[in-house]
Amino acid sequence: MAAKIRLKKVGRKGQPSYRVVVLDGRKPRDAKVVADLGRYDPKTEPATFQIDNESALKWLLDGAKPTKMARDLLSKAGVMVAWDAAKRAGATGGEKPEEAKTEA
Repeated sequence: MAAKIRLKKVGRKGQPSYRVVVLDGRKPRDAKVVADLGRYDPKTEPATFQIDNESALKWLLDGAKPTKMARDLLSKAGVMVAWDAAKRAGATGGEKPEEAKTEA
């Protein structure tokens, strides 16, 4: 399955709010969710979001590709830094991803 991390709209007309979810990349935006990673509310000032960092990192390490907006949210949450550290550690055969998270 080509997994994608993307936003799923759950708000009503004129009041959008989104869930950060993992979906099969070939399905439409509001298809059945594989995993729920968090939420994003762009209407608040400033925009608020909540991400489950551990689950998001697990899906990224398993090969899920985030969309541009999802990648921006994951970056603000610090998940992309942990993912980069875990990839670098795996490529060099060094420390484990858990050790990389404790240093950051």
